[in-house]
Amino acid sequence: MEDPESFTLLPVSIDPTSKAITSTSHSRALQAELTALNELHKSLKNIESAVPPPPIPVNQKRSAQINKLRESGNDAFRKGKHPEAIKFYTLGLQMALTRPLWEPSGLVRDEVSGLYANRAQAHMAMSNWVEGAVDAEASVEAKKAGNSKAWWRRGRCLVEMGRIQEAKGWIGRGLEMEGTEADLVGLLKEIEAKEKKCKVFEKEICI
Repeated sequence: MEDPESFTLLPVSIDPTSKAITSTSHSRALQAELTALNELHKSLKNIESAVPPPPIPVNQKRSAQINKLRESGNDAFRKGKHPEAIKFYTLGLQMALTRPLWEPSGLVRDEVSGLYANRAQAHMAMSNWVEGAVDAEASVEAKKAGNSKAWWRRGRCLVEMGRIQEAKGWIGRGLEMEGTEADLVGLLKEIEAKEKKCKVFEKEICI
């Protein structure tokens, strides 16, 4: 049995170019180990060369296209061409939602929340209250804070659909996120007035 406190120094060298390890020793076990090690190194080098370079963090061309579609939608909305505006916003959403996964999620959320909020407004201009409510909620899901317009737009759509209690709860949550934002406070007062009027009307019917 070999002494565990001693070791045998083997003549091993490495080629500076290929990085292959060789030995002048005639030990078959050693030669087999070095062959396996060199093959492993060679395979790892092949894998490394096949790995693509890291992606560009943000595709600026896609960002410019999304901005252009949003601006085109805004222009169409200002001209009263609401169906056309919806079309532009939808195309912008499709581009924003299909960004590669390695791009910043915060950027995607900002783009998506704005486009959904704008499309909600276009639907509201056409009295498409259901579609407007859905888009405004999607906008809030993408960006809850600093998005008072989307909170207000869904609240308005719910009021127009006669869903007063739901609208009140929604605007209440919006105020928790946005503070005392004037439009939200105004809509809440309107909702409470409608709620009070409904209660008086119900009482008169009962009498």
